[in-house]
Order: sequence, then structure tokens, then C-alpha cells
Amino acid sequence: MKKRLPNVLSILAWPLGCLVLAVIMWSLLLSRLGERETEIGKAALREASAQSKSYAEQLARAVSQIDQITLHLKYYWTDTKGRLSVEDQQRQGLYPASALLYVTISDRDGNLKTSSLPLKNVANISGRDYFIAHKNHPHGGLLISNPAMGIRSQKTLMRFSRRLDSADGSFDGVVMVAVEPAFLAPAQDDSTIGRNDFMSLFKQDGLPLLVRTMDVTQTQQTIFRSLPVLTGTGGTAVASGASFSDGKERIVSWHAVRDYPLFAVVGMSTRDIYASFRERAADYKFIATACSVFLTICALAGMLFSTRLAIRRHETEKAREAYGIATEGGNDGFYMWLALRNKDGEVVDFQVLDCNERGAAIFGADKANFIGRHMSRFYSQEYFARLMQTFRTAMENGEYKDEYRTPPESPLGALWLHRRMVRTRFGLAITVRDVSETRAHEAILLEQLDTDELTGLHNRHWVIPYLNKMLHEAAGEGRSFAVLFLDLDDFKNVNDTLGHSSGDLLLQAVTQRLRELVAAPHETVRFGGDSFTVIQQTSSSDDAAQLAERILQAFSKPLMLADQNILQVSLSIGISMFPRDGESVDALLKHADIAMHAAKSDGKKRFRFYQPQLSERLQVKIENETALRLAIERDEFILHFQPRVNTMSGEFCSMEALVRWQHPVRGMVSPLEFIPVAEETGLILKLGEQIIRKACAQLAQWKTAGLPALPMSVNVSSRQLNQGNLNTIIATALRDYGIDPAQMEIELTESCMMADTLEIAEELAFFQELGIKLLVDDFGTGYSSLSQLQRLDMDVLKVDKAFTAELGVRAEGEVFFNAIVSMAHALRMTVVAEGVETEAQLHLLQALCCDEVQGYYISPPVPATDIPHLMRRRYLFPASPVTLA
Repeated sequence: MKKRLPNVLSILAWPLGCLVLAVIMWSLLLSRLGERETEIGKAALREASAQSKSYAEQLARAVSQIDQITLHLKYYWTDTKGRLSVEDQQRQGLYPASALLYVTISDRDGNLKTSSLPLKNVANISGRDYFIAHKNHPHGGLLISNPAMGIRSQKTLMRFSRRLDSADGSFDGVVMVAVEPAFLAPAQDDSTIGRNDFMSLFKQDGLPLLVRTMDVTQTQQTIFRSLPVLTGTGGTAVASGASFSDGKERIVSWHAVRDYPLFAVVGMSTRDIYASFRERAADYKFIATACSVFLTICALAGMLFSTRLAIRRHETEKAREAYGIATEGGNDGFYMWLALRNKDGEVVDFQVLDCNERGAAIFGADKANFIGRHMSRFYSQEYFARLMQTFRTAMENGEYKDEYRTPPESPLGALWLHRRMVRTRFGLAITVRDVSETRAHEAILLEQLDTDELTGLHNRHWVIPYLNKMLHEAAGEGRSFAVLFLDLDDFKNVNDTLGHSSGDLLLQAVTQRLRELVAAPHETVRFGGDSFTVIQQTSSSDDAAQLAERILQAFSKPLMLADQNILQVSLSIGISMFPRDGESVDALLKHADIAMHAAKSDGKKRFRFYQPQLSERLQVKIENETALRLAIERDEFILHFQPRVNTMSGEFCSMEALVRWQHPVRGMVSPLEFIPVAEETGLILKLGEQIIRKACAQLAQWKTAGLPALPMSVNVSSRQLNQGNLNTIIATALRDYGIDPAQMEIELTESCMMADTLEIAEELAFFQELGIKLLVDDFGTGYSSLSQLQRLDMDVLKVDKAFTAELGVRAEGEVFFNAIVSMAHALRMTVVAEGVETEAQLHLLQALCCDEVQGYYISPPVPATDIPHLMRRRYLFPASPVTLA
């Protein structure tokens, strides 16, 4: 009995011992799983917060760039009085198509004035919510609108707009930048967004603007069943499945976008976050259950216990192999470091406990040799001391994340790295990703945004922040610098006469010459159009004057273009000095621009320093332009008419329409005062259309009165011919007033014919097909050639009055005039002598077989009321010369 008791006790000891072991095992397992689940939850909350903050920072940069564009457009639209052309900027590559960004400016009535999208089939935007908001609520801030379909792009766009104000503060229009959702979508690659995760952009009023999931970026709200309440500058919370359309619980983190009423919101599926853990937990529970059964069986049979133990060991080994394969498949380097401390407990080094092959490769080693090594062996003593400061920060804070450029002394085989360190019980867990390619791509995009495509110079987008930086540095060091604003003289004549392709080649040639003149550290920038900016560092007024003089001297020599043509071009230069002429970038640029316009007013081909009184002169110019614009709107222009007569008989055969400004205060204003302003500002297009319609209306009035149907000529500038849709304007006016095209004649200057473009040739041919005669005005003052006259098949040659004035003065005058008449008659052209003022000139022109004459000897320009009398008189040779006033 006594011998059996120990045997019974020993038999019972096995199941009791197994039971104790099972209880201990389950207690430890459940405790560890609970701790691990808590750690995963906390790490997920930190990751969601970090992602929302990163996205918020990305959005702040992107929206700030958009905001800067609206501010620049608003400033230069106001500064140029509405002459800014987004189309020109688009052609110069300032808004490349790859940027997913479009720019539009509208007037106070919602009509689009200029845009980076084509203005064909233009729609009015006065009904758009952002236009109404700006019109009804004056404020100077950036307005962010809900996504909507674009009228012209037919794409869903997000709009950022600012209000334009007139001088009196009233509403004057809207400047708007529209971007496609992809422009503001998160920059992270798809690997950072789980299948059930999302990243979203919200307005502060709780409305979503866009949502990005693993599959798509969209502006329609399909994630939330009930919108979240976003408060403060940020936060993180667990949202129940009832908040989402798919019923899945998520961790939601939001972060306010710096300086803008927006929130970056990140949602991470808790099911996905805990999926891997729960799978492993299930495996561990299964293992624990099996171990419990195993222990029970061990109590009955030691051999079965041993067998089960071997099986479990084999399965565990398999699980470890599977885990190793999973970690080796990623693109990130992974490390587990053991912290090594000195006797005072301070971390002085780390030992590699584990890593994947990618992690070892970044250090130029293989995994087998890398594990167990001390990290201090891979760095120089000085560099490792700097690194240890970062590692200790991670140990102290529990987490550290950054993206940095590896210095030359680093052994890591990557230029840019993104690293994340998390403190563990033993030391640090680290992931490292090579982001060199992404950084290089970003650098290329930034370079493209800051570089003018045509010339390769930095552009206006680059120069503003550069000048800001330079201004702060110069202010801190107490030094000055110069801003030189360069503008080509009469560049529009090159585009109007030779075409935009030649204009582009000229700009490239100008750029090359400026590169030769302006060396580092000074900077040359293409500011826009035919304007350049030179920033001269550490400059005095004398230095700036010397540089400006060198530039003017260099451009006194002709330029050879890439197509082997040679052109002579000059510059006008305005100079502002920091800090004398301004302590802000806007002031320096504005004052340099004012000085440049003063140089042009003084005769061009020179430079001027800014002076306060120049602003007053510019104000006068602006007032003249405003007065002219108002005069066109009020229809203050009338026509006078100067007859042309047959040289032999004096018969009234045609007339020229000449515009006069009937100012309500100044009285009759000569065209010499307002036509140059109209040409320079582009108002010549509206004024020219008014003149054409007034001429047709007058012809219709004389026709109704039963007067002879004499032809009438109107003057057309090169700008009208190139930009004014002239054929449509004239055809419409003739149709509206019922005028025979044979009664309409068009006078063109020689510069109009210099443009060797198919479009101009076709437009002139259109006029001739209608029966409209084409006249060459002021012949002899320009550069037209016989081949041009022959090719364009002109009808009438009007010889400039300078040649008429030489008749009877010098013998060469008659020789030149006779040559012109012979040439014109050979081309079957009628010859008209302008500026005939004496009877002697008339007799000489009769002897030279000139066809028609025009001038004060025949009749000065007279109002329309005087023309019927001259028509009835028919022959206009006066009995005696007219005395000129």
C-alpha cells in the first residue's frame, strides 16, 4: 500500500504538473497578446497621426504655391491695368500641361479675359459660386471652392480664387487657379495606403474635397456615412463602423493645413491593422491549446509527449522561416539593434540583433556577416558621434522619423534615405527606405517650374523667393544690391512683322548675349515676354551704371539668330537699388519697371535709375490710357475726310477717313497724341473697329442722300491685322450698313507687309476677293521690297509726303519720284502723291505721270458735313493755293 501511494502520487503529479504548466502558459500568452495588441494600437495611432501631418505639410506647400500664383496674377493684373496675358505665359511654358493646373482671369461681369485654356466657345462664369461669393463679400483672402466640372476642360476641378478690386475698392473681377484633384492628392506611393485605408482633404466646415484610396482618387464622397467632426489643429480617434459606408471600423487622424482652412484626414482600417496580429494570435492560441492537450497526453504517456514536442518544434521552425521570407520580400531595410550601455547607463553603441537582406545591402554587407556587428565599426569616430545624438533622441522620445541626404562620409549606398526608429525593450527597431529616385524626380519638377522653357533662364516663379532671400541676407549684412529691369525696344514690331517664331529666336539670341555679359554670382532672369531682370549682388550705384552701360554697348551690335538672319535690337533699362529704392521685393521690381518705362520715354536705348518723380510720370501715362479707354467707351471719336483727286483733271475720285478725338474739355485732339497710346496699350483694336463702322455708316448716309458712291480708305495698323480679326470686322460692317465692298479701301503701312506669314497673306487675299482695294501707305519710310509688293498684289501705292516735299527742291527728288512711279506702274499699281501743298508740286507730278494727288493744296481734312459740297463740285483744283495755318 505504501509502495502504491508514491506510484499514485507520481501518476497524479504528471497531470497536476501539466495543469500548472498549462495555466502558467495561458496566463503568459494572454498577457503578452494583450500587451502586443496595445502596442500595435498605439503604433497605429502614431502612424495615422504622422501620415495626416505629412499630408497636411504637403498640402500646405501645394496650396501655398497655388496661393502665390493667385497673388502674383492679382498683382500684375492690377499693375498692368488688365494687360496681363496668361496665354503668353502659357506659350512661354509657365503653366506646363503636366502641372495639372489652369489659370483664368475674369472681369466684373464674369467674362473670361485671359486663360491658360483656349478661350474658344467662352462661357460666362458669373453664375459660379466662387464668383458670386467674391462679388458679394469683399475680402482679400483665398477662397477655396468645392470641386465642380470645368466648363472648358470638362474635368472635375478644385478652384482657388481671389477677388480683383478696382482703384475705388469696388469689385473688378476674379483671378482663379483651378487644379485637377491629382495635384492635391497625397504624394505617398500606393504601398502606404492599405486596401481599406484612405487619405482625404476636408474643408474646415466638414465638407470633403477629395478622397484617395488604394484604387482611385475622387472628389465624390463615398467613404463616410456621417461626416466626422474635426476640431482644433489635429487629433486622432477610433471611429466605429457606423460612420462609414462599408461598415468597417477605422482609426481617423486629422491635422490642420498650415495657414489655410483645410484638414488632412487619414483613415486606417483597424481590421487591416490587427489582421496580421490576430492571425498570429490565433496560431499561438492553437499552439497553446495543442500544448495543453500535449501536456495532458504527456501525463499518460511520456513517449507521446516527446513525439508531440518534436512536432511542435518542427512547426515552430516552419513559422520562423515563413516570417523570415515575409520580411525579406519588402523594399525597406529592417534592423533590430541592441543598445550597449556604459557603466553609467548611457547608450554608447548598438549591436545588430537581426536584419533583412535589404538592410544589410544598404551597408554594403550580407546578412550573415552583418548580424552581430557593432554599428560604430561602420562609421568614422566623428560621424558616429553625431549619429549617436539622433539615436539617443529616438531612445528618449520612443520614436523618431526623418528624411535626410546622406553626407559624403556615410557608408550607406543611397543619396537620400527615409528612416524611422521605434524604441524597443532591447534598443531600437529601424526601417530605412531609399528615396533617392523620388527626390531626384522632385528636383527635376522643381527645376522645370523655375526655368523658362524658351531661354533656359530662371523665370519669374524662381526670382520672387530668390529676391526675398537675398533681401533678408543683404539687410542683415548691411549691404546693397541692384535690380536691373531690361525690356527690348519695339519687340512687338518683330512679332508683328516677322512672326512669333522669329521673335522666339531673337529672345534666345538676347539670352546668349546676356549670359556673356552677366556672370556669377549675378543672376539673369527672364521675367516674362521680352522683359529680363538682372540681379547684381553687392552693388553700388556706380557698379549698376557700369553694368547697364556694358549691356547697352553690347546690344549696339546686331544679333545673328539661329536661322542666320541678322537683327538689330536695343534695350531700355530701369534700375532700383536696395535699400534706397525699396525694402520689399514688390517695391524693388515695381520701381525698376517704372525706371525702365522712363528710359523708353526718354528715347529708348538708355538706362535710368528710379526716382520718386518717375512714379508721377507713370501716373500721368496711366491717366492718359484711362482717358482714352473711357473715350472709346463714350464714343468721343469722329471722322474727318481728305479728298484724293485725279492728277490731270482734279476730279474728286476718292477720300481718306481720318479719326479725331472730340474731347469734352480739351476740344479736338490730334491723332499724333492718342494713336501711339492706343497702339501701345492695344486699345487700337477697339478704336479701329469703331472707325471702320463709322466709315461704313457715313457711306450709307451719303448713299441715302443720293450722293456719288466714292470709295473711302481707312488706315489699319499691323496690330489690327495680326490680332484684330479684321476680315470678320470689315465683312460684318459692310453687311450691316449695306455697303458695296468696292467703296471700301484699306491703307496698310509697309511694316504690315513685312510679316511673311500665310495668315496675313490669306487675310489680304480675302479682302481682294471681296473687291476691297489694298493701299500701301507712306511708301518709302519702311522696308518693303519689290518682291513683297508683287507677291501681295497691292492695288495703290501712296508715296510719303517726304518725297513730295523734295520735288522742285533738289533734282534728285524728281529722279527718286520718277523711279517710284515707274516701278509702281510696272506692277500695275496706281500711284498717289501725299502731302501736295503747292501748285508747283502739282505741275511736277503731272509731268511725272502720277495718277492721283492728296494734300492741303487740294483740300485739308474736313468734317463729313463739308464732303457733299465737294462731291457736287467734282473738280477740286483751287484757283489759288490754300494758305496753310
